[in-house]
Amino acid sequence: MEMYDFSILRLGEPHIKSPILLSNSPNDNIANFVTDDQFILYDINVNEKTVIGPLEKKYLLELAGPREKIFFDPAKVHAAIVTCGGLCPGLNDVIYSIVMNLWHRYGVRRITGIQYGYRGLLPEFGIPTIDLTPDVIAEIHGTGGTLLGSSRGGGEKIPFMVDAIEQMNINVLFAIGGDGTMRGALAISQEARKRGTRLAVIGVPKTIDNDLAFCQRSFGFETAVSLAVEAVESAHVEAHDVMNGIGIVKVMGRESGFIAAHTALASGDVNFVLIPEVPFEIEGEKGLLASIKRRLEKRHHAVILVAEGAGQEFVGQSGETDASGNKKLGDIGLFLRKRIEQYFDELDIEVTVKYIDPSYMIRSAPPITTDSIYCARLGSNAVHAAMAGKTEVLISLVNNNFVHLPIRLAVSKRNKVDPESPLWRDVIDRTGQPLLLSGK
Repeated sequence: MEMYDFSILRLGEPHIKSPILLSNSPNDNIANFVTDDQFILYDINVNEKTVIGPLEKKYLLELAGPREKIFFDPAKVHAAIVTCGGLCPGLNDVIYSIVMNLWHRYGVRRITGIQYGYRGLLPEFGIPTIDLTPDVIAEIHGTGGTLLGSSRGGGEKIPFMVDAIEQMNINVLFAIGGDGTMRGALAISQEARKRGTRLAVIGVPKTIDNDLAFCQRSFGFETAVSLAVEAVESAHVEAHDVMNGIGIVKVMGRESGFIAAHTALASGDVNFVLIPEVPFEIEGEKGLLASIKRRLEKRHHAVILVAEGAGQEFVGQSGETDASGNKKLGDIGLFLRKRIEQYFDELDIEVTVKYIDPSYMIRSAPPITTDSIYCARLGSNAVHAAMAGKTEVLISLVNNNFVHLPIRLAVSKRNKVDPESPLWRDVIDRTGQPLLLSGK
């Protein structure tokens, strides 16, 4: 079994009775509190020789949910919410859930929206905050984008951010974002602890690429897959209804190809999936171009789904980074379209190539129902964790349970598609593409 230290930090011993009316009694038809001795295993893989004995608490994942005793007096809480990084379906749903739970379940009346990401905490930008109440957020759930606005960067000026947090007397910070956001949230918490400032920092996993470690699913991912399937359907129609039609769809996935893999499984119309985790060749008898040619000879059309981070060795990179520190990628979709057209032109074979890039349409879309449900539950569990005095915690879904995950683990590595996993095996089965698009 894989063992990790899942120990959760807390600001102090909770001793205030929760205002939430729940139960600790079984079979009374009233929802129960969660206790700090309820856990799940992270690694559930076993065989007939596996021996599971008593495990240390630190190797177990603490269940999320409302505690009977809380750390913060709701009347004295000043909570803040910040959304950072790129847009993602469900941001407003999470904001809505956090505000509604703070206000109606705990009676918190001071909730501040930090505008435009971490920049909203830096004085040089002069960005005002927003007072968040149920009336202010009443219509935002189910809509795309974020009421608070977002931005990349700013995470390198941690002391100034903590200055602002102290000046506003904020004692609970909800950070909604991905890897870069969580690194910033962790640094803010560490700086606050160094100063002796009692600040609960709770993260909510937002990365459309689904690449946060130890997190079964980040919100917005299922919406991204759903809309990517629509793009694939369009590419398939365009390719199918002409002789030797080729449709290319590029989706997000800088280092992780989960959107591409899941879209291929959901669609059934994809013939080739290219992701960053699985190397491929363009040229050669077993490369992509020759494989497309064989596909056209049999079926007269082909659909290629490519993650944005795939094949970067073919397109060249500038070496530049964005404000979040991410490498700026070359456009693999445009490269494929040009090279495929050139290849078949050299063979004097007429093809029609159509290229679709739905990336920003997907990011700004409202969430589908399953994501809205997920966002509601992430937001409520984030509030429960904060009020109980947990800190440096990401609300994560592991083995279909909501848990408290140390942010330090969530940012320790990226979640990636394992080429030897059942997921990728099923993608190969679904598409019928070669096991490897290379001569190796």
